[in-house]
Amino acid sequence: MVLEAAELYVLPGKETDFERDFKIAGRFISSVPGYIKHSLQRCLEQSGKYLLLVEWERMEDHTIGFRQSEVYEPWKELLHHYYDPFPVVEHFVAVDI
Repeated sequence: MVLEAAELYVLPGKETDFERDFKIAGRFISSVPGYIKHSLQRCLEQSGKYLLLVEWERMEDHTIGFRQSEVYEPWKELLHHYYDPFPVVEHFVAVDI
């Protein structure tokens, strides 16, 4: 399992619209093979800051399977105009401790 993590900075005053549109966008990402689950967390300390966590079977399910799919375009149209700056997306794997 690979964990995708992105800090999202939403334009001031657009948080409600972003959350509404993110619920719609969730249908697109969840339809991609290799998708496991996702969550969106709102920061308590900083207005407009969110943390997106997505679990994938493999990193390529996100970087190729999702980003090169037909559902990526409507995802992008719904969400990308809310971000400033554009998010940095990173991928993580669990460490056995």
